[in-house]
Amino acid sequence: MTMIGVLGGGQLGRMLALAGYPLGLRFRFLDPAAEAPAEHLAERLIQDFRDSHHLDRFTAGLDVITYEFENVPVELARKLEQTLPVYPPPAALEASQDRLSEKTLFQRLGLPTAPFAPVQSRDELHSALDHLGFPAILKTRRFGYDGKGQHAIQAPADAETAWGELAGVPLLLEGFVPFERELSQLAVRGRDGATAFYPLVENHHEGGILRRSLAPAPGTNGTLQNLACEYGTRVLQALNYVGVLAIEFFCRGGELIANEMAPRVHNSGHWTIEGAQTSQFENHLRAVLGWPLGSTALVQPCAMFNLIGQLPDCQALLSLPDVHVHLYGKTPRPGRKLGHVTVRAANQRQLREKLQRVSGVGRRELK
Repeated sequence: MTMIGVLGGGQLGRMLALAGYPLGLRFRFLDPAAEAPAEHLAERLIQDFRDSHHLDRFTAGLDVITYEFENVPVELARKLEQTLPVYPPPAALEASQDRLSEKTLFQRLGLPTAPFAPVQSRDELHSALDHLGFPAILKTRRFGYDGKGQHAIQAPADAETAWGELAGVPLLLEGFVPFERELSQLAVRGRDGATAFYPLVENHHEGGILRRSLAPAPGTNGTLQNLACEYGTRVLQALNYVGVLAIEFFCRGGELIANEMAPRVHNSGHWTIEGAQTSQFENHLRAVLGWPLGSTALVQPCAMFNLIGQLPDCQALLSLPDVHVHLYGKTPRPGRKLGHVTVRAANQRQLREKLQRVSGVGRRELK
């Protein structure tokens, strides 16, 4: 029996386990949270990893270790790597945790980015604003997600407010990119170096939180898809990557501007459960185990909605054809991702029509 250890026990870990059980895989999770969506799918959930005894309990009998969120302590991943395979490699984890390191990596590999400058003092902030201009976005270099840890600076008067909110930790100032839409590329690379790419996805955010993903991204041509694959290949090879990697881009005309990456399965890839030949979750498991990768081909045009804050009438949603509901077992609270809904259709026109019907069911939740 193959046993996979997962650092993190959130909804991504839950969906990894759901993809792995039909393949005969078993899972053990390490997560300090009091409420972990994956806990009911685990052989064991270990909630305390502050001493070697608990780490020994976690690693006993494992074949490989992966993670389902990028804020895993790098030193923990490196320590575990001394005795077990850990994928994606800790170097990818480390690069993704610091926005300055991430942007520097992108630039070194020839991926365009927004202009940026590190900021550690009020004087450095004003100097960077003089250089980058307005508008700009001040961000924490670490731990920001879903719109947290950042402040838009539209004019000089906003600089002091931004500094007052975020000062005290290393920061990064980014020049604003006047983009047309946001896209993400999900890629997967196996232990043997084999790679596969899912179709580009168009993402829609509100308040910094992903609300909706469309696959494939409407109006995407082969040139743009090939460019995304080329950029993804550079990152995968540079990091000797194993597993699923998501790169989020700003799109402006035929240009892709790299925004950030996630070294794990990703929210914008949840549509692959029903919309692709092989889900991102199954392909991640195949990759980290050294198994052949599955096809990333699209089954049908697909859309994914996040369920935010409260749940809709799930029975009403399920009454619609080709609509699939995934709930994470989390306690509702404002701004929390409680689940997602996937919608499929034979073509883009039918998908648009079906989305209008779905949006009428629990409209407030399905934004």
